[in-house]
Amino acid sequence: MTTQEIANRLVTLCKTGEFATAQKELYAADAISIEPYATPAFEKETKGLDKIQEKIAKFDGMTETVHNISVSYPIVAGNSFVILLKMDITMKGQERTEIEELCVYEVKEGKIVSEQFFM
Repeated sequence: MTTQEIANRLVTLCKTGEFATAQKELYAADAISIEPYATPAFEKETKGLDKIQEKIAKFDGMTETVHNISVSYPIVAGNSFVILLKMDITMKGQERTEIEELCVYEVKEGKIVSEQFFM
């Protein structure tokens, strides 16, 4: 798959909340995920698809309700692309909130090898 095809597929899956499916289909086994900062729930950097999948499962477990997901069209430049992800969610034990992230991806040999989030 080209970077554009991977970007389009990721957007399609993210719009329906299928983040785990996106990782399984599109990510390299040695992919890296970088958060804007370390939190009690997540480390700053997660290495390996298995650990990234654990991270999304943990996030799902912390989420009470996803009210809405909005994903921009991807902007592709070479082997990288960016999307804007907005989520209207209620986390367990917390008030409803909106999360807005700029998500930057790098692709090599037809797989996502890194993702980095900016809030």
